[in-house]
Amino acid sequence: MAYFDPGSVIWELKSTEKFDAIREIVSRARTFTEHSGLDSGAFAEKVVERERLQSTGFGHGVAVAHGRTDQILSPRIALGVSRAGIDFDAVDGEPVHLIFIVANHPDQEVDYLHILSTLVGMVRNEMFRREIITCDHESDVQRKLCNVFGNLLKRNRLRYAS
Repeated sequence: MAYFDPGSVIWELKSTEKFDAIREIVSRARTFTEHSGLDSGAFAEKVVERERLQSTGFGHGVAVAHGRTDQILSPRIALGVSRAGIDFDAVDGEPVHLIFIVANHPDQEVDYLHILSTLVGMVRNEMFRREIITCDHESDVQRKLCNVFGNLLKRNRLRYAS
C-alpha cells in the first residue's frame, strides 16, 4: 500500500478554523475525492465530530485528525499545510501548521494504530517538520512524506511483528 500519492498534500490551506480546515483537506485531497465508494462530505463530518470530542493537536504544530468509515477497505492519508497556522486547541497551545487526516476501515484496527504511531513518530522530529514547512511546492512535500513515512511504517511493522 502506497501512502501520500500525488494529490494527497493540500498546500497553503485557505481555512483559518480547525473544523473548516478538516473539511477543506477532505474535500480537496484526491485520496478522498477520487475514491468512488467514499462519501467525502460525510467522512469529513465524522472527522469533525471526532475532533469535537478531543483535539488531535498533539503539539509541535501538528494535528492528526482521524476517522473510521466502512466505505474504504484500506487506509487513506492526506496532509494539509498552513504556514500561517490554525488554532487547533493543541496540548501546547501553539498553532498547527501540519494537519494530517487519516481514514481507516473500522475492522483494520492494527493498521490504523501502526499508521497513527508512525505519523506521530515522524513529525516529532523537529528537523523533519521544518523541512516540510519550508518546502516550495506540494510535490516536494509529497515526495518527502512518501519516502520517510513508508520507511518508518515498514520498520514499525517489523518491530511489532517480532
